[in-house]
Amino acid sequence: MSRILQNTPASEIAATLREAKGYYITNTARDLSQSDFKNRILLHTDMMAAASRDRAGYFSLEITGGASIHVDMMRKQVDPFTKLKLLRKQMPNTMFQTLCRGVNLFGYRPYPQNVIRFTVQQFARYVDVWRTFDFLNHVPNMIAVFEEVATAGKLNEPCICFSTGDEHTNEFYVRKAKEIIDVTGRDITLCIKNHGGLGTPTRVGHLVDSLKQALPDIPVHYHGHNTDGNDVGRIVEAVKNGATIVDGGDSAFTGFYGPPPLLSVIQTLKELGYEAIGIDEEAVIETSDVIRDERKYYQQFESQIKGFQPTVQIHKLPGGAMGSSLEQASKGGFLDKMPDILHKELPRVQKELGNFWSVTPGSQILWTTAVSNVLGEERYGNPSGDLKNLLLGKYGPFPFYRPDNWIYEKVFGSDWQQIVEDEGGADHVADMDLGQERYALAEQLHVEPTDEQLVLYLQHPKDAVDFFKFEEEFGKTHVLPPSIFFKQGGFDIGEKIIFQDFEGKEHLIEMGPSPVTDTGETLVYMNVDHHPTVFNFAPDKEVLQSSQGKELTKEQILDLNRAGDVHSLLSATVVEISVEEGQEIMVGDRIAIMEAMKMQTPIVAEAEGIVTNIYAKAGDVLKPGDRILTIDRDSE
Repeated sequence: MSRILQNTPASEIAATLREAKGYYITNTARDLSQSDFKNRILLHTDMMAAASRDRAGYFSLEITGGASIHVDMMRKQVDPFTKLKLLRKQMPNTMFQTLCRGVNLFGYRPYPQNVIRFTVQQFARYVDVWRTFDFLNHVPNMIAVFEEVATAGKLNEPCICFSTGDEHTNEFYVRKAKEIIDVTGRDITLCIKNHGGLGTPTRVGHLVDSLKQALPDIPVHYHGHNTDGNDVGRIVEAVKNGATIVDGGDSAFTGFYGPPPLLSVIQTLKELGYEAIGIDEEAVIETSDVIRDERKYYQQFESQIKGFQPTVQIHKLPGGAMGSSLEQASKGGFLDKMPDILHKELPRVQKELGNFWSVTPGSQILWTTAVSNVLGEERYGNPSGDLKNLLLGKYGPFPFYRPDNWIYEKVFGSDWQQIVEDEGGADHVADMDLGQERYALAEQLHVEPTDEQLVLYLQHPKDAVDFFKFEEEFGKTHVLPPSIFFKQGGFDIGEKIIFQDFEGKEHLIEMGPSPVTDTGETLVYMNVDHHPTVFNFAPDKEVLQSSQGKELTKEQILDLNRAGDVHSLLSATVVEISVEEGQEIMVGDRIAIMEAMKMQTPIVAEAEGIVTNIYAKAGDVLKPGDRILTIDRDSE
């Protein structure tokens, strides 16, 4: 049986899969990049691998979606649409796949229906397979994506997020799959999204068997992580029990928290009599040979803790969250507390909050709550805005049971019942005026934006604008290999850098002096391909200092905030300052929004009065005790 090519209609894909006598493989390059390299694998590396990946004959290449859209712009200075266009030229046969968070799209919050539909329409021009999930397995949160994917003629791959525990039965997942099919119809692939690599091979095999017994005409795609080193075993049992598609990664870049090596999967199943349909093993091997020497340049992004983690069966963190959590613990100085957080507090929080699925944004809610409980002075004493929204049902209903009343009281106070009654339930997110948003973006860019630019702006406004302006000033940096892009230690005057871009064209960069002007600007002189160029860089931002340069306790910060001298209680990035100098505010008014681990927390006024000074701005990274603004309580 031959491979399935790009732009094949969804009905034909489903029909081919139903008749398959072997199994297909998806190369989850995006998931590998996120789980083991903090989403830093550059387009240059993917372009080096493109030709051999295309020959390899995969069912699909997962190359976009999830957090990669955001990180492409924010950390790698590449347009997510440019990435898809360039790769498609090099990979004319392979279907591209994305990971979509349903109502949260490629961001971390619910978006309006017209934004969801507009985004899917634009990405569906390049993406063939849409793997869509919701962290509460709440089907209504995925319907808009399902509808737009079907309208575009692309393949819907709805997910049932998998976990372990008394409530996570085969019967529950079969009911959920039927609920999905009632919306999507039967020309789909159904994904078991085992984002943490949970359960034993036997458990996964039983789940696949139950789904195939209940829904024999629905192709099942098993997706898992190799955190405990056991995902090849789970894949084998999935295929033996009827799964038609499984996932893996290029062996040269596989690690601990992402997918297992593709060739190991192929070789293991071959001995058992299962053939990988359309796969060219030589091309699979060639891909790793081509990119193997690039891995050393990404070493700085690999996990702080090496080795497999069988304890994932206890803490249940998915691969992407595992790496970022370890990084946060290292930077925050609490790496030594990770055993307590992962093996004691996190499982406790999961049970207390309803035993739902630890995947974005649920994984961030569970993680930040567990960290706060361990590092803080009282459990649930410093709740994030997203935890509050979860308890209020803003993301959807709890799938199994609601947290106990004492947690609501700890988070919302003694009048929690009235708050839940007044504010509970999913909010209707009103449609945005896309014309007005396009105008606002044009005002910032001083040029009419494209539809693709607007899509990126609607999900990540600040970082999208920063990226567009960066690219306008400095050009297309995606031609740079990781040896240059991630070079550490600076450059010496007169140093010559010679490299080939992914098209084989040779480039020369010669470093000149970098004087600092009287105004603090740095002028960087370079010869780029023998053309002299000067770049101006503004002075580094001053790091905000806490009051009087001393560390403040939580009680001191709370006392200052009640007095009108508002300081940050957490390490976070300022997303928005919601007030202006001279504005009169009341107790409880929102004055700022801060974000940590992708979770947004509103900061409300503890005092009434007039805002007199604002010290922080959007984009600033604050530490506990850093000043945000002051409120004059005697301005009446």
